Amino acid sequence: MRRSSTISAGPTSVNNVTTKNIILIIVGIVAVLGLIVALFVGGITWFVFHTIGTSEAAETARTYLRNNETLKQDVGEVKDFGSIVTGQVNYQNAGGEATLHFKVIGEKKTVNATVDLSYRGNRGWRVTDASYVLDGQTVELMRPYEPAPSPSP
Repeated sequence: MRRSSTISAGPTSVNNVTTKNIILIIVGIVAVLGLIVALFVGGITWFVFHTIGTSEAAETARTYLRNNETLKQDVGEVKDFGSIVTGQVNYQNAGGEATLHFKVIGEKKTVNATVDLSYRGNRGWRVTDASYVLDGQTVELMRPYEPAPSPSP
């Protein structure tokens, strides 16, 4: 009988990890990490848009746009606003400024409006400028030297 230097344990029971399996595992891990990052970024984005859209500045701007006669003449009675409000709200010490962009849905037309607001002390947000785009032309809603509207109750 000859002895061999190779020891054979019979059929192998060890899992065969092939290159294909390794690639599938890596792709799966990358996909899960990508999904986690996408959910995190999406959550932050939703939070920012939600915070801007429900802010006191946004409510003041919506009230101003609903009650503006020039806007009503062009688009009809304001029925609704788009679901996403964009722009920025900056607070500094006891004041702040905001520039907000709305989609205004009227009875006759839908336009994109921009409203600038200012906050000083504890006096609430006040509209300092407002405009919208109609057929490629910017229409100013506040005329120069016109006093800012009084805040709504």
